[in-house]
Amino acid sequence: MGYTGDLLLKSAMGLVATIAGSGVHGVRYLGLVAIGWLRLSLAVAFMAFGIWALWLTRRPGMSLGFAGLFLCVLVWEICIRPSHDRPWRPEVSVMPRTTIDGDRVRITGFRNFEYRSRDDFTVRYEEREFLISHLTSLDFFVSYWKKGPVGHTFLSFNFDNTLPLCISIETRPEKGEGFNPIASLFKQFELIYVVGDERDLVRVRTNFRKEDVYLYHILTSPENARRLFLVYIDRINKLADHPEFYHLLSNSCTINIVRYANAAGRIGGFDIRHLLNGFIDRYIYGAGLVDNTLPFDELRLRSRINEAAEAADDAPDFSQRIRASLPVPRP
Repeated sequence: MGYTGDLLLKSAMGLVATIAGSGVHGVRYLGLVAIGWLRLSLAVAFMAFGIWALWLTRRPGMSLGFAGLFLCVLVWEICIRPSHDRPWRPEVSVMPRTTIDGDRVRITGFRNFEYRSRDDFTVRYEEREFLISHLTSLDFFVSYWKKGPVGHTFLSFNFDNTLPLCISIETRPEKGEGFNPIASLFKQFELIYVVGDERDLVRVRTNFRKEDVYLYHILTSPENARRLFLVYIDRINKLADHPEFYHLLSNSCTINIVRYANAAGRIGGFDIRHLLNGFIDRYIYGAGLVDNTLPFDELRLRSRINEAAEAADDAPDFSQRIRASLPVPRP
C-alpha cells in the first residue's frame, strides 16, 4: 500500500478505533460478560491495540489486521438483535399493551408501584381503561437528574373523568444495569414505553430520586391531543410485538415525542434542543406550545413541581396537587 493509501487507512481506522474503544461497546459486541470493569478493560485494550497497529508498529500488514478485526466487531454488532427475553429490572419487567374497542382503550402492564424508598417498592402492574372522547389536554414534563444540557422528557394525557395517563419513553435496563448515555449509542439497552400513574412515574423522580421536575401545560386542542394519543397507542403495541434498541440520538424520549407529534400533525423542523433536551422547555416556549405571556424564567420557576409533589406524597389527589400552583394558560 502506498503512503497516501496507508495514511488514509490509518486516519479512518484511527477514528473508528476511538469510537470502538470508548469503553462501552467492546464486550457486548463481542458477546462476552457484562461485568463493567472487564468490559472497560477489553475496550481499552482494543483501543490500545488500534493505536499500536495504526501508528506505533512498523510491522507490515498491521493496519489491515486491525481493519479486519474491526470489521469482525462491526459484523458482530450488526447481528445483535433486541429482545424482550432478558432478566429485566422490576421497574421495566412488563411491556404494556393496548386494545381499542371503539372509544375505549384498555391498557395492560400499567405501572402503579408503591414506593417506600428509591429501591424499596411494591411491584404493581394493573389494567386500566380510558375513554378517548374524554381526553381533554396534554402536559409535558422535563426531569433533570443533574444540571446540564440533557434531561428526560415525558407526557401525561389528561382526561375529564379519570386521573392522567403518564407515558415515559425509556431504556429497559437489566438487573444490575444503570443508564449510561454513551453505552446507549451501542445497542446496550432495549426500549420501553412505561405507562403508568403519575404517583409512580412522576413521584419516584421528585420524591425518591430527587430529580428536578418541571411540568408545562401544552397549548393544543383536544383533537390534537387525541391524535397524538392514538399514535402512542399504536407504537406501544408495535414495540410489544417487535423489540427495539434505545438510541440516544435516534430512538430516545424527546426524539420520539417530536417524531410522534409530527405524525399527529406538527409542522416544524429539527432543532438541536431536541437532542440537548435540557433546553427543551425554552424551545417549546419559543414555539408557542406553552403560555408565553409570562417571561420564560418566571414560567420555569413556577413550573417546578418538586415541593408540591413532596407535600402531596402518595395522596389520591397527587395529580391535582402538583398542578394547583401552576400558571393557568390564558385563553
